[in-house]
Amino acid sequence: MQSPGTPDMLGRSALISVQSAQKILTDHLADVTVTSETVALIDGLDRILAEEIVSPENLPPFDRSTMDGFAVIAADTYGASSSMPAYLNVTGEVEMGKLPSGTVVRGGCFRIPTGGIIPDGADGVVMLEQSVPIDETMIEITASVAAGANIMRAGEDIRKEQPALAAGHLLRPQDIGLLAALGITQVRVAKPPTVAVISTGDEIVAYTSEVPPGKIRNSNGPALAALVRRAGGRPVDCGVVSDDETEFFAIIEQAITANDCVIFSGGSSVGSRDLGEKAVERLGHPGLLVHGVQLKPGKPILIGMQGAVPVFGLPGHPVSAQVCFELFVAPTIKTLMGRATSCSSAEPTLRAELTRNINSAAGRMDVVRVKIAGHEGSYKASPVLGKSGAISSLTQADGYFIIAENVQGCTAGTTISVYLYR
Repeated sequence: MQSPGTPDMLGRSALISVQSAQKILTDHLADVTVTSETVALIDGLDRILAEEIVSPENLPPFDRSTMDGFAVIAADTYGASSSMPAYLNVTGEVEMGKLPSGTVVRGGCFRIPTGGIIPDGADGVVMLEQSVPIDETMIEITASVAAGANIMRAGEDIRKEQPALAAGHLLRPQDIGLLAALGITQVRVAKPPTVAVISTGDEIVAYTSEVPPGKIRNSNGPALAALVRRAGGRPVDCGVVSDDETEFFAIIEQAITANDCVIFSGGSSVGSRDLGEKAVERLGHPGLLVHGVQLKPGKPILIGMQGAVPVFGLPGHPVSAQVCFELFVAPTIKTLMGRATSCSSAEPTLRAELTRNINSAAGRMDVVRVKIAGHEGSYKASPVLGKSGAISSLTQADGYFIIAENVQGCTAGTTISVYLYR
């Protein structure tokens, strides 16, 4: 691990840890303003709430049965068993969607379906399986029930004026269902931040083009735009920009003015034709925040801000670019939408046994791609090795695991936490 102030092989000094870089970025995003819009509830899936939702009513709105059976006075069933049943008169019936007519009195009961309103007088429900019909007007009860048994009370799910969902919550199908049950038809959600995606380099051509000698197709642009969309942002394709300083600076400035976040790939390492650092250094306050982290792949990342607009210079190699996106850009997009997020945007998905030894340099975080085999409880993770320019290593991998800075590799047989690619 290099000492502070000692230049690395790319001419930078004092590379910082991934965690330190994430903290610097998080601190500068602390005062971000979230813009919002109102959408119909059915359009709210995968959107992030911009405000807390408070329940406008009790859920359920009435005491309801959770079983098919008989609404009873619990005391009438005490001591009942299959060998010594209790006998109750069937004096009424609850119909779905209707208020019960009449009151349950001692020695009597009402037939009731699952979801039916508990009639006055009843304080428990005997399951249908715990009853034996004698005739149309009488039943045997073969088990005792306590007061409140098989009943969901009004407001037991959510009470009126109780918080239902917090601001920053990602709306899932079950959340849409909850809000529908509460009669909420519209939700205030964060607007997806617009994220400019710029690909740089004289050697890059559009992926739709034929490839002249010495050129390569732009794979980073479409991949990063897809990652932006998956993170909840709205990608804005700024195309391919040459290494001409005037053109590159002009595109960066336009992108910052028109968007909430800017990504460019390529131009983040030190070299005579790499303009990324110069562009970020020219940003207004606070300017360049990070240039280079102790990470493999992804070491030469650039992070800066102009006002409230974060700017990321990602390495040109596809694997490095996508690793840096996961660690830095995805959490930023979520922050711009007001979603509480940890330093890393992902959480480990499963545990697996590593199939071979993997070396790692001390003082550096390594992100290792793996292929998963096996079944739940017995997964195997096989490293997918390849250079950071080999995009096929990403398509062959099911996920990745992280070797922390203070660890010098992992041995075969170690149980690791794997982050699966979606």
